[in-house]
Amino acid sequence: MDQLHLSEQELIRRQSLEELIKLGINPFPAESPEVNVSSKEIRENFRSDPENYQDVQIAGRIMTRRIMGSASFAELQDQSGRIQIYLRRDDLCPSEDKSLYNTVFKKLLDIGDIIGVRGFVFVTQVGEISVHVKEFKLLTKSLHPLPVVKEKDGRTYDAFSDPDQRYRQRYLDLIVNPQIRDVFVKRTRLIDSMRNFLNKQDYLEVETPVLQPLYGGATARPFTTYHNTLDMTLYLRIANELYLKRLIVGGFEGVYEFSKDFRNEGMSRFHNPEFTQMELYVAYRDYVWMMDLVEEMIEKVALDLNGSTKVPVGSNLIDFKRPWKRYTMYGVIQEYTGIDISPMDEPELRNTAKKLKVEVDKTMAKGKIIDEIFGELCEPYLIQPTFITDYPVEMSPLAKKHRSEDGLVERFEAIVNGKELCNSFSELNDPIDQRERFEQQLLLAERGDHEAMVLDEDFLRALEHGMPPTAGLGVGIDRLAMIMTNSNSIQDVIFFPQMRPEKKIIRDDSLKFTSLGVPAEWVAVLHKLGYLTTDSLYKASAGKLHNELCGYNKKNKLGLKNPSLTDVEKWLANSV
Repeated sequence: MDQLHLSEQELIRRQSLEELIKLGINPFPAESPEVNVSSKEIRENFRSDPENYQDVQIAGRIMTRRIMGSASFAELQDQSGRIQIYLRRDDLCPSEDKSLYNTVFKKLLDIGDIIGVRGFVFVTQVGEISVHVKEFKLLTKSLHPLPVVKEKDGRTYDAFSDPDQRYRQRYLDLIVNPQIRDVFVKRTRLIDSMRNFLNKQDYLEVETPVLQPLYGGATARPFTTYHNTLDMTLYLRIANELYLKRLIVGGFEGVYEFSKDFRNEGMSRFHNPEFTQMELYVAYRDYVWMMDLVEEMIEKVALDLNGSTKVPVGSNLIDFKRPWKRYTMYGVIQEYTGIDISPMDEPELRNTAKKLKVEVDKTMAKGKIIDEIFGELCEPYLIQPTFITDYPVEMSPLAKKHRSEDGLVERFEAIVNGKELCNSFSELNDPIDQRERFEQQLLLAERGDHEAMVLDEDFLRALEHGMPPTAGLGVGIDRLAMIMTNSNSIQDVIFFPQMRPEKKIIRDDSLKFTSLGVPAEWVAVLHKLGYLTTDSLYKASAGKLHNELCGYNKKNKLGLKNPSLTDVEKWLANSV
């Protein structure tokens, strides 16, 4: 990296790196310490068993330092938290050579460096459990300074809290905001809880293709890619439903998958293009049975993660205790709008949406219009866990027709805190009906619906071999994690969410500067001082710029020949 494009702190750290190497210290050694304890274990167990902590080895990142002459305190942070360490010069350097403490620790180490220490645990005069260090070793030299987060009188200053920075640099977020780790630990425990629940039912966890020749199983726009050897277009899956149902056809009676799915649609605090679902398919079951399973499974997740069925989410307290409320789709719309839309055709629905001030467009057919009305006027107000059942057939191309209600299908969604959490059907297993539904989707695509399903001949062939009556379920893991961790955004529960590209810093190349008469060796200095484009010289003061250039040359010992004030004036004049 060009030294002139480094910050002052980055330059100092690289100089320290060079000094360490000169002293024969490898700043990135291959040997690792035999860590035998964590900071959490020390904090929790030392007072009850002090004799067991007289020879400990611990490693972590230096987060704070207090250097006091011949003795110093620092804080090490490992995965489980922080622990104070105490270092005395004469303990570390029993011989005449005190450079390990005076030079290496005091001058060449920085906050952010990773070290390993060996010593014994004790309690300081102010009652803080600490490690008295007898030996230490540098394990990794940090070349980029950490954000400085200050605390005073219980208040935090200069917190690393900007969402854009946190999501782009999650590694920094985890270092300086270690409480964020708890969110992701809970997310993993959530998945473990669901997996254990499903395994106890003897359902088989499986894997299905991410790259698919046809996308299906949901109404969404796919991401497209290309396979060179096969000379064909492939799609990142939008759902794994059709493949899991093929396994039910093949004879498995209960299969599930935690899958990464991809949908080429808008981003929001509830949507990420890459997301995680758990899909489950069980033969000889229906959607009524699946509602009971969902209640039991999610109640168990809440208990496993929080020790209670009641979970705080923002200003709401969500209670997952069974049983949950149940409404039909038409019933909940009538409940919240006072209008019974069940007998309406498409033109009537369009007029009703207009009266209700719900925006619809000409590409939307009956199912989409109903979904818009529900999404605008009902869903946001369903805070406690609620099942919405019995959807219009137009909204559900893969669901079985209702056993007693014409025009409806056997489907439910669970709504929690105003958002869909899961979706379930009594799965359509009539291949003739399924073909007709797919053909209706093709007509919607012709009307401009980019999310309409495609017709999958191989899936239809599988159904023609016979799929038993089956209940299917899809649970949004990211949204469930948001609820269970009281997180405001889906980006808070995904380690590396999709982000817009960072704004590129516009920097003119050397040729543009040298064309103004600027010597090539001074271009990098101008960049370092913030003059990234020749246009920026137009507004500069010649005297101020001349002083900045000469001062930077002297301070950083560049050894360049200083330009005269007249030279600088000519550069600026040529930039006009």
